[in-house]
Formats: sequence, C-alpha cells, structure tokens
Amino acid sequence: MIDDTALLWILFNALVLLLLALDLGVFHRGSHRVSIRESLIWSVVWTALALAFNLGIFLWHGYDTALEFMAGYMIERALSVDNLFVFLMIFTYFRVPEDHQYKVLFWGILVALVMRGIFIATGITLISHFDWLIYIFGAFLIITGIKIARQKEDEFCPDRNPLVRLFRRLVPTTDQYHGGRFITGKSGARMATPLLLVLVAVEVTDLIFAMDSIPAVLAITLDPFVVYTSNVFAILGLRALYFALAGCAQIFCYLNRGVTLILIFVGSKMMLSEVLPIPPALALGVVAAILLLSILASLARPLPSTCHDQHLR
Repeated sequence: MIDDTALLWILFNALVLLLLALDLGVFHRGSHRVSIRESLIWSVVWTALALAFNLGIFLWHGYDTALEFMAGYMIERALSVDNLFVFLMIFTYFRVPEDHQYKVLFWGILVALVMRGIFIATGITLISHFDWLIYIFGAFLIITGIKIARQKEDEFCPDRNPLVRLFRRLVPTTDQYHGGRFITGKSGARMATPLLLVLVAVEVTDLIFAMDSIPAVLAITLDPFVVYTSNVFAILGLRALYFALAGCAQIFCYLNRGVTLILIFVGSKMMLSEVLPIPPALALGVVAAILLLSILASLARPLPSTCHDQHLR
C-alpha cells in the first residue's frame, strides 16, 4: 500500500512529466523562433497552472501552507530573472541559432528538476540535523545579494568556467552547429556539437543559481513538498519567460536590484528566525512589494529605441 504522501509525490511528478511531454512533443515539436507574444502567452499558462496548484494546496493543507508555497514560488521566480539574463549571455556568446534555443532550455530545465530535487533533500536533511546551518545559509544569501549588486555584466565569460573548459578538453566537439543535434557523426566518430556545450553551460549556471535560490526558499518553509513544488513550477515557467526577457532585456533594468534586496531579506529572515520570526504572510508581502517596486521603477525609465522596436513585434 502507498501512503498519501508517497502518492502525492508520484502524482505530482507524473503531472510534471506529462506537461513536459505535451510541451515538447505537441506544442513545440518543430524548432522555431519563439516570439515575444508566444513567450508571454506560455508564461501566463505556466503561471496559471502554478496558481491552480496553489489553490489545491489551500484546499488540501490550508491557508498557511498555501502562503508558504506562494512565497517560495515568488522568490524562485524573482531569483530566476538573473538566471535568465545569464542564459541570454550564454546564447549570445556561443551564437546559438534562435530556432534551437528553446530545445536547449527544455532539456536544461528537465535536468535542473533532478538536480534541485537532490539539493532540496540535502538542504532540508542538513538543517533538520544541524540547526545552526540555517545561520550559515542566511549569511551566504546576504553575501550573495551584495555580490550581485556589485557584479558587472562584462565579467561574464563561459570559457572561464572550469566545468566548461573540462568538457571541451575531455569531449571531442565540432566547431559548427548541426541543426538541433547535441551529438553528430564526423569521419566515422561521434562528436558533441556546440549545442551540447551550451547545454552544459546552462546546467552549470542553474547549479550555481540553485545554491542561492534553494536556501532562500528554505527560509520560508522546511516542508520538502512545498519547497520542491514551488521550485518546479517556477523553473517550468522560466523557459517561456526567457524569450520575453530576451526580446527586450533592457526594460527590467532594476529587477537585478530587486533580486539583491530579496536575497538580503530572506538571508536576514533566516539569521533572525529564533529572535524575530517572520510569518509567511509578511514574508510574501515583502517579496511581492520588492518585485512590484522593481518592475514599476524599470517601466518608469524611458524605453530604448531598439527595445521599443522589438516590443512591438
């Protein structure tokens, strides 16, 4: 017999696999350039699915758990914005054809689901056995927030990443793209295409960002199902949102500062959890307010002409 908790996990992961199969196998079977309009539509669809799931949590587990899910979901979505801009820089750096960017993000997010599940299980287990680790995570988030605020865009270079350099050294790689293939045959040998190298770079980037985002969600709740599901729904909508931001990356110029404030806030929440516990409703309100102010401040700036042209497409 399977208990209710195990059944819930099985049903949720089956639902995610079904959604991903429909996404790639039906709605995006052929490689094509994703327009801003299509990107926004799919972003709304994934957001609606997350809200519907949160309604189910509310009906099943009550108000507090639903608030924890929404706070975790919003934190993950906010922190994902920086991740999206790094994806944009990776695709630009490696000159990935627009027709194949969606495929890279699809497989990248599929692997990310597995990695984040491992990260979440590890993080919750460690905190459950070593309470003092919550202060380490909190300090780490505050330091990361300050680091992001001081970081410059021109510091990014995928070739400097040790794992990307190791991949190039160990795996024979072609210099040219071969359609949407990750592996191709050349002179009777199997070789990786640059698209596979880009996928590795995307995975490494997500792994680095998961080290920030997962401790941030753990500041809200230690319920593994809430932490995992909020992460999953946030990154499922990440791919769709990417193409909207990539089409007009300069519009949301202050979101980076919003991410900094969110990291510092949740890091402080973790460090003050014993002295000044912050309820989920208040944490959700603070995160939502930071996001809203960041978006409004970004929209208040004059729209660059190049971005305005893309926005009209």
